[in-house]
Order: sequence, then C-alpha cells, then structure tokens
Amino acid sequence: MDSNLKVALPNKGSLAEAAMQILREAGYRQRSDARDLTFIDPANGVEFYYLRPRDIATYVGSGELNLGITGRDLLIDSGASAQEIMALDFGKSVFNFASINGDPNLDGKRIATAYPNLVTQYLDKQTISAQVVPLDGAVEGAIKLGVADVIADVVSTGNTLKQAGLKVFGAEILQSEAILIERNGAKRSNTAETLIRRVSSVVIARQYVLVDYDVRKSELEAACLLTPGLESPTISPLQKEDWVAVRAMVPRAKVHGVMDELWNLGARGILVTDIHSCRL
Repeated sequence: MDSNLKVALPNKGSLAEAAMQILREAGYRQRSDARDLTFIDPANGVEFYYLRPRDIATYVGSGELNLGITGRDLLIDSGASAQEIMALDFGKSVFNFASINGDPNLDGKRIATAYPNLVTQYLDKQTISAQVVPLDGAVEGAIKLGVADVIADVVSTGNTLKQAGLKVFGAEILQSEAILIERNGAKRSNTAETLIRRVSSVVIARQYVLVDYDVRKSELEAACLLTPGLESPTISPLQKEDWVAVRAMVPRAKVHGVMDELWNLGARGILVTDIHSCRL
C-alpha cells in the first residue's frame, strides 16, 4: 500500500462528481459508496483519498499525498506549498467584488470574503489598502449585517447577488476552475506521470471532436482551411474520382459552425464523432 500513488479528490461539492468522472474516463476505478473516505485501484497502483476541497492543497503541499484535484481559488487561498500542473476544464467560476452601490473605490473599505488569502494577495498586487473580513460560508449578507462595505465572492449567474441587492463592479479578481496539483519540487514517480498523461488525454479529447466528410477535389483546399486538424487532415480517395474523404480533429466549441461552412462549400456525408481519449 505504501508504494501506491496517493491522490486527493473532493469528497463533496461542485467538483466532486466531475473529478471522479474524469478519472473514470482516464481508466481509474472510483468509489461507489459516497461514505468511503479512501479507495484503492490495485490495477493502476493508485490510492484515492476523498477530502474536504479546502484541505486538499494542504495535504498535497505537505507531501502526505502526491497529487490532488481542487479549485484554483482554493489552492491560492490555502497558501500551501503546492502548484498547478494542469487545468481540467470544468468547475469554472469567476471572483468579483460586489457592493450595494457598486462604488469601485476599495481603499479603506471592509471586504468580506470566504477566501481571505486570495483577496489579500489581489489587494497587495493592486496596492490597495483595505480591511479583509474573513467569513466561513456565504458572504452576501455581510453588508446588510454591518460587518463589511464590500464582498468578494464567486459570481456565476449573479442571481444570488441581485437578490441580496448587490452590484458587481471592477475587474475580475480571479478566473478559477478545477486543476490538478502537486507539491512544489516533487519528484514524480512513473505512476504519477502515467496518471497525469492519462488525465491530460481526457481533457484534450473533451475539447475536440472527429469530423469526417466527403468533398469534391476542386473544393478540397478550401475545406482543409476549415478543418486543418492538428498537423494536417487525413485525406483518402473515393470511388468517384473527383471526390475525396477527409477526417480531422475540430474544436468542439466550433464544430457546428464548421459543419455549416462545409455544407455550404458542397461537402456531404458530414459526421461528428466523440473522442474519448487521445495522446498528442
């Protein structure tokens, strides 16, 4: 057991299920009972620890655990001796300031937040002198209760802030998302390298789809400009001498627009396939 790679995952919250899912897609078994605090995948030599999201960076930074999935916001706020290896493209959030009147002047203000270290770092970088008021949990009511003039918090739709009568103002404090982390200066084992490579493959695969289509040779150059692929598209001859088949990876976010343009160009038989994993 001591030789197993030890990986920390969120035990609950918005990142928990998505973190387990990305590891399942990378070929790692996960717990089936949410009450389990640890789970061993003997085939891959990995032991998973399910922890409070706020504690993960601390455990990884101490060297007790080798890798972890947490939020960028939580890593920065922890002050732990750990670093981001890669962004995982889920659990995205934005931090903003908000107040009743939306006054952008923060000097001398009391700022309530559940992320005091993160906000303090931001204020120091901006050379703003303000008092940070640490709170554990929701901070929307801090202004009405008289303990703060401004709050700094995660903003998604903004509905919660509107209900509290607050307006977002100023530049974003941070764009956060789920990240894979390791201890600063850690020496990676082969098992750790394998997990990082597998997870990276899933992240990339989620961002792309495979597009196949048929097109006339006369329109091939224009079609390849729409679907350049990574190095170049794969082009195969068809029975019709003046037609070819093309296959290329296309960013998932752009695929519908690309399909429209290919169709207008005269391409036919346009197929889109999900990619489950890839090594680039």
